[in-house]
Amino acid sequence: RIFMADVLLKPQTQNLRLTEPPASQKLRPLVLIMALLLITGLTVGVVRAASIRMATTGGRMVYGAEAMMDPKKHGSCTGPVQKNLRWGCDGETSDRICCFNRHYAEYSGFWETTSFLKTKRTIIKKKKKKQTADQTKTVFRDPVSGKPLFIAPIGRSWEDFVAESRRHGWPSFRGAEVVWENVRVLGNGETISTDGTHLGHNLPDGKGARYCINLVSVAGHNPTGGDDDDDSDATPPAAPA
Repeated sequence: RIFMADVLLKPQTQNLRLTEPPASQKLRPLVLIMALLLITGLTVGVVRAASIRMATTGGRMVYGAEAMMDPKKHGSCTGPVQKNLRWGCDGETSDRICCFNRHYAEYSGFWETTSFLKTKRTIIKKKKKKQTADQTKTVFRDPVSGKPLFIAPIGRSWEDFVAESRRHGWPSFRGAEVVWENVRVLGNGETISTDGTHLGHNLPDGKGARYCINLVSVAGHNPTGGDDDDDSDATPPAAPA
């Protein structure tokens, strides 16, 4: 009986050995998990990329209606200016000029008393060493919303941008450097943001439209917390319905 039982058990033992999955099959679950993680990562990357819209400059001047400067939560603005504006610009001065003013400006040459030029020279020097593209590009942002308003220089050198701004006393932008999605020009030449921030005026010269802008009106920070000179306008994904 013991012999017969032993014989009867042997085929079962052999069958168990034969049905044991090979090493390649053991790896399949791991491969599937890795594939799912990769697909998930790529999907998240695509969603994030889709939520980033690069700021577009240039094109025809876009006019706005006077009603855009009607009173809002904070003067003509949707809120007060950000804290700790770029280049050491004074928040109180910026708030007064941007949100409670239609005609006055910072004094001529004010922009040269800030750290703007020194900071930019340092950045240019560092980027040249790293051979980084767009070595001189600066994104000038709304001090209330942080939206990009001007990107300069475009179509000219950094030296030309500085020289023209010095001649006129204020940062001076050309049409190719305006982010028209966020900027409007009123009938009298007043230049504003689409959120009601007073920026300056269009004072044309022999070369065409020239936007004479207060530095305190374009000293905002990137609202996403990223690089202030990153010219992408980060838009969070739409909330589910």
